[in-house]
Amino acid sequence: MATFLYKLGRFSFRRRWFVALIWVALLTAVGFGAASAPKATSNSFSIPGTEAQRTFDLLDERFPGLDADGATARVVFKAPGAEKMTDPANRAVVRKVVGELESGEQVGRVTDPYRAKAISKDGSTAFVQVSYEVTGFELEESTRDALKDAGQKGRDEGLTVEIGGDALQAVPETGSTEIIGIAVSAVVLVVTFGSLVAAGMPLLTAMIGVGIGVSSITALSSALDLSSTTATLATMIGLAVGIDYALFIVSRHRAELAEGREPEDAAGRAVGTAGSAVVFAGLTVVIALVGLSVVNIPMLTKMGVAAAGTVAIAVLIALTMIPALLGFAGKRVLGRRGRKHTEDAVDAVDTVDATDRTGRKRDSSASEAKPNMGTRWARFVLRHPVAVLLTGVVGLGAVAVPASSLELGLPDDGAQPVSTTQRKAYDLLGDSFGPGFNGPLMLVVDARHSDDPQGVAKEVTRSVTQLDGVAMVTPPTINKAGDTVTLTVIPKSEPSGTATEDLVAEIRDMKATAGFTGRTDSAEVLVTGTTAMNIDVSQKLDDAMLPYLALVVGLAFLLLMVVFRSFLVPLKAALGFLLSVVAALGAVVAVFQWGWLAEVFDVEQTGPVMSMMPIFMIGVVFGLAMDYEVFLVTRMREAYVHGERPGQAIVTGFRHGARVVSAAAIIMISVFAGFIGSSESMVKMIGFGLAVAVAFDAFVVRMAVVPAVLALLGKAAWWLPRWLDRVLPNVDVEGEQLRKRPATGAAGAGADATDEADPEFSRV
Repeated sequence: MATFLYKLGRFSFRRRWFVALIWVALLTAVGFGAASAPKATSNSFSIPGTEAQRTFDLLDERFPGLDADGATARVVFKAPGAEKMTDPANRAVVRKVVGELESGEQVGRVTDPYRAKAISKDGSTAFVQVSYEVTGFELEESTRDALKDAGQKGRDEGLTVEIGGDALQAVPETGSTEIIGIAVSAVVLVVTFGSLVAAGMPLLTAMIGVGIGVSSITALSSALDLSSTTATLATMIGLAVGIDYALFIVSRHRAELAEGREPEDAAGRAVGTAGSAVVFAGLTVVIALVGLSVVNIPMLTKMGVAAAGTVAIAVLIALTMIPALLGFAGKRVLGRRGRKHTEDAVDAVDTVDATDRTGRKRDSSASEAKPNMGTRWARFVLRHPVAVLLTGVVGLGAVAVPASSLELGLPDDGAQPVSTTQRKAYDLLGDSFGPGFNGPLMLVVDARHSDDPQGVAKEVTRSVTQLDGVAMVTPPTINKAGDTVTLTVIPKSEPSGTATEDLVAEIRDMKATAGFTGRTDSAEVLVTGTTAMNIDVSQKLDDAMLPYLALVVGLAFLLLMVVFRSFLVPLKAALGFLLSVVAALGAVVAVFQWGWLAEVFDVEQTGPVMSMMPIFMIGVVFGLAMDYEVFLVTRMREAYVHGERPGQAIVTGFRHGARVVSAAAIIMISVFAGFIGSSESMVKMIGFGLAVAVAFDAFVVRMAVVPAVLALLGKAAWWLPRWLDRVLPNVDVEGEQLRKRPATGAAGAGADATDEADPEFSRV
């Protein structure tokens, strides 16, 4: 592989105009396609295999026009002072608002609170239920504006009016966080490279890759029914890996130039070595994202595949566009100080004797330059491997302790900031009618094989009413065909509470335990609604966790065995990843569930962790963690294969890779941390979780635990059974074949020579 990528890098360097025009033409083409493509009209959310989804499908069949999975809104009215909502003046205001709502676009039904008896016992509060013909994502902005305007008219008449429900659920807005991330990335890259030219390359190629990926998603969103969040995830991941991959190749190119190679040869060798790591790092990310399909949630599968496609584009751009840009930049990629240092190094090489060109002796003063921070840290770890290992593992273990109390759920209006109208409506309903009114359950009785559907409905109503967790059950409604009955169950507990989850399970178990008797023997009782759907989604994600983890870690383990020709290094990489993810989940639980440091991160409401958080974190963080593992350890493996002792190979890997990996991690942390400032609790949680996970993995696991473990293992770290060594393909990530190529440039063969072992650790 290294030889092929070397040739690809040199080709892109020589034919830079051709390569650049190809990518620009592709960006233009997909941009035109995105601009001319029809706007996506749907953000469907279906959960195959769940009872809630099966019930929704049954309702669509038996109750045409019911729009059971359509958006809903609850307009809550509260009378001022000692007034009642039944007072004539207040009644007139409510009916005026109801009339306004009924005349709106996309509205299916609007309930009159006085006919539906939706008045609190003390008469101070009433609510209007608005059902829409489409889902919350499909609502036009004008429809939302009409809903808000109707509520404002009630306020103008002196009533307190708040609006809840998913009808106000807007499509996630993006833009500012990406700008913050790019700005921080630019600063970090300039500091890392000391050159505006070198710093601009990763940013430019990352934005081109994200532009192609997101434009492709936009162009296909209508045809493939892609959700509005698909482009957001692709942007986040594409920006992250795009900068990372370009950063590593540019860094390796600069190192090759510093050894005195000609720019074209340096570009080829950078792509042949660092590019090999980019390919395998990209494969781990693709595996993690495509693996989301095992959850069997179509929206999540599409998001994962689309983001994986953007990652593949980032890999291709790094392998071709970066060497083309390096061709345009020439030696300006080094900056003024770097160019002067390179010239001095070349002069030093020209003065050494013939013995030095064999690599057995080096008399250059450059070799005695002050060691960088990465070298000093690696030497410290090699002196104290046990202490560093225990500190890292115990520290992350302590942070991970809260994860044992992890509670999962999907956010509702109760998780909104207290300043929002959704949260105020939620609290008004809970205080006036009981917490269960915020999460009603819909029971559907399929009585097509029953001789007495009405009797079945009465039996179900009687049995469910007797359950401890039920506050009330509404009268049953039967369809025109007379074979399906619906009724609404109001729990005593809040929607996200464990008591509500237990109630849903109890109702579903009643059929099997003969809780329903007599006439229900020939009928099927199903539970659905937003609350039941959230419970089913959480359970489905929970069930998919172990298979997904096994698939992703297993495939990546095999891939890393091919890369490192080792059994213990991939095992250490996987275990380190699990440690960092569990620690990150512990931090999420501590902040968002327990409320620790809630004021610091502006968490207004604590509660269960979002159900998608663990599996989403595993997918995203695993890919990025393996990036850092591959880029850091590949350089160690390369040095070891070329003759260095295990301890010196660790120092060499850190000398060349620690600064770049640290810069990449800081960039990623900054990108994800930008989302912590969001007012949306779910986005805030995702941003915090990913930022913390990357920080733990990059700076504790990869920078401390990994070198400590490798130092303790010594040569055993690179052990591989002979039979397995013969079976696994040799992809030559270390660039061994490139070492056999005649070097070009002033450094000559000396540039290919194995570095003299660090005298301090020559025994390791």
